[in-house]
Amino acid sequence: MPWLLLLIAVGLFLVALNATSMAMVILCVLASLGLSIFAIMGLLAQRVGNSARSETMLIDPQELRRLREQAEAKRAEAAAATATPGAGDTAQS
Repeated sequence: MPWLLLLIAVGLFLVALNATSMAMVILCVLASLGLSIFAIMGLLAQRVGNSARSETMLIDPQELRRLREQAEAKRAEAAAATATPGAGDTAQS
């Protein structure tokens, strides 16, 4: 649909170039400008709509909480693993 509006806008601009009446030129140029803006906004809306994320891909709160708990457990494991070897070295000295 936006491409059709752009085609009509180009047609109106061509009519404005060939018109003899100043009122007709102004009317055709304004209509062409309006249709061009409307068509470009439609194309941009289609592009944004196509690139938007699907709502089914969003993480629900329970899944997010589970992922956070797993990350905290991994951090605690890593902290415990790095703290244990250093404590054994000082006891032997």
